Order: sequence, then structure tokens, then C-alpha cells
Amino acid sequence: MSNRIEASPPVAALLVAAGRGLRAGAGEPKQYRQVDGRPVLAHALAPFLAQPVIDRVVVVIGEGDEERYAGAIAGLDRARLAKPTLGGTTRQDSVRRGLLALAQDGFNGIVLVHDAARPFVSPAQIGAAIRALGNDALAAIPALPVTDTIKRTDERGYVVETPPRDRLVSVQTPQAFRLGPLLAAHDAAEAASLHGFTDDAALMEWAGHAVVTFPGDPANIKLTHPEDFLRTGALAGKALVTRVGTGYDVHAFGPGDHVWLGGVRIDHDRGVTAHSDGDVALHALTDALLGALADGDIGTHFPPSDPQWRGARSAQFLAFAAARVRERGGRIDHLDLTIVCEAPKVGPHREAMRVAIAAAAAITPERVAIKATTSERMGFTGRREGLAALATATIRLPEEA
Repeated sequence: MSNRIEASPPVAALLVAAGRGLRAGAGEPKQYRQVDGRPVLAHALAPFLAQPVIDRVVVVIGEGDEERYAGAIAGLDRARLAKPTLGGTTRQDSVRRGLLALAQDGFNGIVLVHDAARPFVSPAQIGAAIRALGNDALAAIPALPVTDTIKRTDERGYVVETPPRDRLVSVQTPQAFRLGPLLAAHDAAEAASLHGFTDDAALMEWAGHAVVTFPGDPANIKLTHPEDFLRTGALAGKALVTRVGTGYDVHAFGPGDHVWLGGVRIDHDRGVTAHSDGDVALHALTDALLGALADGDIGTHFPPSDPQWRGARSAQFLAFAAARVRERGGRIDHLDLTIVCEAPKVGPHREAMRVAIAAAAAITPERVAIKATTSERMGFTGRREGLAALATATIRLPEEA
């Protein structure tokens, strides 16, 4: 898969840095607090300023923050950094003012709206946002699978609904939009005196536009509360150390008409004998992540003797292991998978597998590698009695004290 980003239409970035950050506790607005020796805003700006495809970057700042802003951008490459725009009383109003500044400057293309309180956005995530917009889409947002059970409550605090979490996602920024439709939606909401939208995707939904999703990045956290500045190793001044884990799984063929591989259902003249859906690829990846964490194996957390896992989708096992990495303040750098079988052919499904694995692990597909090989007709795979998978996971965790 190419990492090249097409430069047409033009791309601009709009960073929202006008908030007061009251939930982050006393002190300066959170976007100007120091993380690893630099303001949060400087961390958030740097990846956008370093991306050649981005033509210009606009920052929306709070009234009275001009001096703080000047200090935050000191030392950054400001060649494509426009004059800051003063924000409004709400995030929605601040984004609208930034969009108006771009439009008045003659810009008409893709705009990436990003919260300045997300200082760990990666170049890969910026590229993914641009590519996800595609030729016809008007809005694209990064999404992470929800691993906790979500409840909806009434005004008294009683649970009234438990929505299925397999259809729920949490969203991040940068969110990508076509400038014209997004500005039109903002203007329509302003004319209707509607000011309660918490992100621009919700506003586009209200305006009747479809919003597509692409895999988010669990390392792209938002700093909201005081503990957010403490629990992440990089923020607490701890070094991140690289750890590597490996995984291996096999399953014998049995009666059936399909197999699951890498989260993709593939038609086949056999099925597999397994307690869950028998996805050897996802099982091996799950064990690789758990191995890197020194946190047991798949059987420890999902024992085959437990009937609740009978026929279960293996994507939830991988999502669980990836969530364990995030809970430790870590990030997944790379997942490498080798599938061993005579059949079915992996090649035609490789890209779909990369996307499915990335979605389950909440990373970008660029961090997933899939290879396939036969065993030259030797052994149980060579005799077409089953299939196997080997996986390696590379992660980073905060260094232990």
C-alpha cells in the first residue's frame, strides 16, 4: 500500500486552541502547559507543519492568549503558519471563525480540524485522514472501537439502555472535511441558533451529510483532566521502552464452507475445528500482544472451557489485547503476521485483512504487515490438514520505575 498522499485538492489544517481547559485543573490553559519541555500546542502543531502536502496551518486562539501563542510557536517552522485567528465562546464558534479565515484567504479544498489538546497526533494519522476523505466523501473521522460496556441513563441516573458496543466507536481528531460543505453547515447552524455541537462531524450529520470513519490511533489521546498529564508515560517524563512479543496458533480443517482469517470471512471447501471462530491469524496476533505485555496468553483470558466464547469473533480478543496495551500507557508500533497454508489463497484478501486487523487493534493499516507462505507440501499444512499463523507485535511501554 502506498504512503503517498496526493496534493490535489489543496489541504489546510485548522487547530482549535481557544479553550480555557477548566477540567484540566488550575493553571494555564492546557494547550500552553509544558509536556516534555514544550507546550502542548507546539507538540500538536509540529506534525502538521512538517507535512509537505499541507499548504497552510491556521490556529484559533483565545482572546488574550497572543503572548502565550507567540511563546508556543517559537522554534517551529512558520513558513506555512498563518496569522492566528481569535476564537469565540464555544468550540463550534471558534472552528467557524477559523473556516471563515481560510475562505476569506481564498482557500477551497480539504481542511483538517484538530484539537490542540491532542499533542501526539502522528504523520501517519494525518495522512490517513486525508486519504479517507476520498473523491466523493465530504467528511471523514478517526474512530476507535469501544471496549467498555456503555449504558444510557435517565435524569435520575437509572439505566434505560445498553447499546451493543460492536456498533459503537469513540472519535478523535484530526477530522477531514471539504471546506465548502463544512462552512455551509456551520453557517446554517449559526442561522438556526444551534450551538451545542461537540465536534464538526456531528454538525455535518445534522446538515444531512454522510460521515465516513477510518481507524484512529490510541496514542492520539486528548488531554482533558489533570490525571491525563500524569498517567501517560511520555507525559510523566518516563522513557518509552520497546517490547516485542510473538504468537503462534494452528487449527485443523473440519467440515464447513468457509474460514476466518485476519478478521475476514473467506469461502473455502473446508471449515476449521475450533471453540471460537478459529481465526488463527487473530489468535496469533492476540498472543503476540499479550506476550509483549507479559500478560499471559489468549487461553488465560478466554479459556476454551468457558462456553461464553463458543463461536466468538476473534476480533474481540485482539481488541482486548490492544486495549491492555493502552491501559498500560503504551502504544502499538507494528503488527507482523505470517499465515502458513496451501489454501485458501491469502493474496486476494490481504488488504481487507490489514484493514480488519487495524480496526480491531485501533491502529492504522500502515502498521500491519501480512505475509503468506506454504510449507512446500510438508507437514500438516502441506497435507492440507489445517493452517497456522505466526505473529510478532512491537509495542512501546512506559519504563518501569
